[in-house]
Amino acid sequence: MSTAIVTGPPVPGSSLESDLRALGFEVRAASDTAGTEALLAAVPADRRVAVVDARFVGHVHALRLGLTDPRFPLAAIPGAVTAQPAGRPALSRALAREAAAGGSTDLAVDHLVTALDADVHRPELGSLVAAVPADPQARNEARQAVAAVDDEAVRLKSAVKSRDGFFTTFFISPYSRYLARWCARRGLTPNQVTTASLLTALIAASCAATGTRIGFVAAGALLICSFVLDCTDGQLARYSLQYSTLGAWLDATFDRAKEYAYYAGLALGAARGGGHDDVWALALGAMILQTCRHVVDFSFNEANHDATANTSPTAALSGRLDSVGWTVWVRRMIVLPIGERWALIAVLTAATTPRITFCVLLAGCAFAATYTTAGRVLRSLTRKARRTDRAARALADLADNGPLAGSVSRVGGRTPLGHPLVLALAGVAVLTGSLLAGPTWAPVAGALVYAAASGRALAGPLKGALDWLVPPLFRAAEYGTVLVLASKAGVNGALPAAFGLVAAVAYHHYDTVYRIRGDAGAPPAWLVRAIGGQEGRTLLVTVLAAVLTAAQFKVALTVLAVAVAGLVLVESIRFWVSAGAPAVHDEGEPA
Repeated sequence: MSTAIVTGPPVPGSSLESDLRALGFEVRAASDTAGTEALLAAVPADRRVAVVDARFVGHVHALRLGLTDPRFPLAAIPGAVTAQPAGRPALSRALAREAAAGGSTDLAVDHLVTALDADVHRPELGSLVAAVPADPQARNEARQAVAAVDDEAVRLKSAVKSRDGFFTTFFISPYSRYLARWCARRGLTPNQVTTASLLTALIAASCAATGTRIGFVAAGALLICSFVLDCTDGQLARYSLQYSTLGAWLDATFDRAKEYAYYAGLALGAARGGGHDDVWALALGAMILQTCRHVVDFSFNEANHDATANTSPTAALSGRLDSVGWTVWVRRMIVLPIGERWALIAVLTAATTPRITFCVLLAGCAFAATYTTAGRVLRSLTRKARRTDRAARALADLADNGPLAGSVSRVGGRTPLGHPLVLALAGVAVLTGSLLAGPTWAPVAGALVYAAASGRALAGPLKGALDWLVPPLFRAAEYGTVLVLASKAGVNGALPAAFGLVAAVAYHHYDTVYRIRGDAGAPPAWLVRAIGGQEGRTLLVTVLAAVLTAAQFKVALTVLAVAVAGLVLVESIRFWVSAGAPAVHDEGEPA
């Protein structure tokens, strides 16, 4: 329950109190500043409380945006301010100062907001009206302005992301927003819609796993349905302002779970179909490429999260291109964001074979990765910016170095022996060469060199212009090692086991990203130590491949996948459902 204190003399004909009740507020009235302070003190400390000027005139959705968004401790619009429990002390202090200055006078809510000694969120209202008219004429004009704007149309429009892909914008959002409203009016929550999207995608993967043409057609159609629901859950959250920590976690993880489960379904279907085609290596390659693309996105964004003097001729050119309408859509499409990518996968699944689907997907994602990474490299080289300690810490956390690399870093001292990116590239090059070499123990030696290079790369802070490339290089090295060694094993079931291991580790890396985005830091050190860090897992897999037979190696990969998945899932679920977890709301979509 939330409480709204309407302060000031009542205004005849006002619908303010009924509007507040419709938004779920218990309404109380106060005649002056002292009365408002007394009512505020009487509201239980665990409740949200709002203070609203009785003269307020505006749209209901303006009140909803200003007073009910759960993401912000303090928020305000003209004539109204709200505080969640975390923001109540600041509101109480400001109101006490106002009461001391004139306890028997009317409370000026906007003046109260300026007196707050904490950050206040002020939502963008656009064409919505929120005003405190000073006289009858101004009140009449404000009411006319309210009548001139369709509150519901604005609410529906704002439910859709302002920046989305071509396919989503023109083929999904025109009707999914109405589906979101339908869900809101029936009391459905975004989490329920997110879960429905996951279940639909899993059914699609199951259809693909049948290996039949009708199964592939059904899988493609269901994948599109899953994406419609995926768009709907976010639109429902924005439409009804139903944001939650659990919802943020579900939304952040389910998209990847759906896509990678579908890859597995396609690979199973190819093996079970008439051609008995083994495309597990392609499925694993697609998952690796897609995850590495995301790590490039995350690392670049974190490296420049709070960079100063953030200027670049390349960025300026990009801004000029964005002013030309058609180039905006072309540039959004060629990076294959989730909408275009899932549409491509769905159509190819229904019309062709899993092998063709994966080959086209790999080619498209490889081009998109080259395009986006090249652009970011150019921006980084031409940007005059100083990276902060926070950015360096985030990149180090994304690197996911374990105890082995940490020991190398400590033994060698905190002074790096060379540029971090050069050291990382050298380690990856040695590891790659060893994996392609003939001797069985060569990959073990390469992994040892790689582990040492990983430790030295992070001996100092990652503040160089291109140091954001270090985490993606580590991801490619670890995942690629598992792919190559499983392929070399040549035994049935090794690649599916490798797929499971990479999926479990990738989940851990996505979990790390969203913790960092929520300013919660990396996962606990005990978890990183328990699963070995990226260099430890790389070395372990090479040792297992060297000492075990192919059949034993397959079993070892399976056991390792289950162990890593169990540890990271238990800790992740514990963290994200805890009361202290950050609410991460990703309004953008990684490619």
